[in-house]
Amino acid sequence: MNVIITGASRGIGYAIAQHFAKEGCRLLLCASNQVNLELAVNAIHKAYPKTEVLYYVANLSEVSEVKAFGAWCLQYGAPDILVNNAGKFEPGNCMDEAEGQMDAMMRINFYSAYHLTRALLPSMIQAGRGHIFNMCSIASLHAYPGGGSYSISKHALHGFSLNLRHELKTKGIKVTAVYPGAVFTDSWVGFDNSTGRIMEAEDIAALVVATSQLSPQATVEQLVVRPQLGDL
Repeated sequence: MNVIITGASRGIGYAIAQHFAKEGCRLLLCASNQVNLELAVNAIHKAYPKTEVLYYVANLSEVSEVKAFGAWCLQYGAPDILVNNAGKFEPGNCMDEAEGQMDAMMRINFYSAYHLTRALLPSMIQAGRGHIFNMCSIASLHAYPGGGSYSISKHALHGFSLNLRHELKTKGIKVTAVYPGAVFTDSWVGFDNSTGRIMEAEDIAALVVATSQLSPQATVEQLVVRPQLGDL
């Protein structure tokens, strides 16, 4: 089984990669930082030496690099699972955020998933199978202070997921949008999570893997996951 994961060097993407490695899937991983990605791949190899882990370094905010990564993936056959996880958070408000921030957020948080999915879909449709996971956010569902262009880009990914689900339901391809609340990743550096106030990346990874293992006739369209005490 071929599992493609973007933003796989740390955080939620890395946790998802670990969980699929445990299942013995072939991993095709991508991230923009070569050092971090190689460290992640080496750690997965060490933990699961029988799992095939391949990697590709790319800046997925650039369309040409997205398409190059997609072409690289296809040499290993049609994808079984695609996890569009690459993304970045920059706080701000629409009325005063830095010039160009909207473009930057849209390129990495939305267009990376849009262009990669379009590059891979013909092979998935021909195979008549596959499962696409789009890592949205609670910010995809409502506005919040400081959300700005980040929230808007995640709203776009939410809309993309809804449309993909509608278009692909007769093609044998599942689409699941994942909407995590606060997860203890690099976005929360410096936050004291000793009390377990916010979720762990492994929580999201476990749900993604479990969702991928349902029968062909069952699809989880949306996964909304929040900390037990609610959003911060």
